[in-house]
Amino acid sequence: MKIYKNANLVKKHCNGVLAIGNFDGIHLGHQKVIKEAKSKAKKNNLPFGVMTFEPMPVMFFNKIIENHRINSLEQKKSQFKKLKIDFLIIIKFTKKFSRLTAEKFIEKIIFKKTKCKYLYVSKNFKFGNKRKGNINTLKKFEKKFNYKNLITKPYFKNQKIISSTLVRKKIRQGKIIEVNKLLNRNWSIEGKVIRGHKRGRKMGFPTCNLKIDNYVVPKLGVYSVKVKTTKFDKNGIANIGYRPTFKGERLLLETNIFGINKNLYNKVISVSFKKFIRPEKKFRNLDHLKKQIKIDVKKAKK
Repeated sequence: MKIYKNANLVKKHCNGVLAIGNFDGIHLGHQKVIKEAKSKAKKNNLPFGVMTFEPMPVMFFNKIIENHRINSLEQKKSQFKKLKIDFLIIIKFTKKFSRLTAEKFIEKIIFKKTKCKYLYVSKNFKFGNKRKGNINTLKKFEKKFNYKNLITKPYFKNQKIISSTLVRKKIRQGKIIEVNKLLNRNWSIEGKVIRGHKRGRKMGFPTCNLKIDNYVVPKLGVYSVKVKTTKFDKNGIANIGYRPTFKGERLLLETNIFGINKNLYNKVISVSFKKFIRPEKKFRNLDHLKKQIKIDVKKAKK
């Protein structure tokens, strides 16, 4: 998979099939779009790629929005690679770019740079200055700019349209089993291990600590997880929260990896969530906390 930091494609990737969107989470709905677009490309012997934006426009325009992302950019790249697309265009979303009108976006980016023949977007796709462009705009300029706009029907599950908004809602509710079904994989948080207060280690329960950064914050509490690094893939148990027993003020993801007891500071790890065990709570003392941890570990290992 070739990655472009702008839309200046090499010749072999022009005149192909292109899917455009934020693709946050790359859930089943996104996967449906990609599958249909790939099928069109294969049928017509054309290259197929995806165009996405970084930062996500909603976060660019609303600086107060912090915990919004389902996937980091690196995770997004990894998922697209697994889906075997030919190329990925990551448009840097800037103030200047946001001023492009819908027609200018089609002319300058879609027509002049990608020269795509088939364009796939979702039904609610909005683009251009002040989000004035939509699927009707794309339809209007089809002939002028020599492409065919194709709309993928929404993906329904339990009579609900699968969307990034729905996935975020389920994550915040702690409904991880449902989230994983919507993604067709375990939802995960990836980051570099930072130093903590080593309280877990002193209790015989060492943890790897991660900042949440811009990820959606799941329901605070304890989860059964799987931890992956370049060296191993192990089950574990994690707590996400503020550690009220110790009067913590910083939101952290603390993970104990079963069978691993070594220093992982500054190592990048991926913590994928399997199931919610219990909400975060404040304990009267360390003995009560230790007793509860043993119960949680038993549940996580089931």
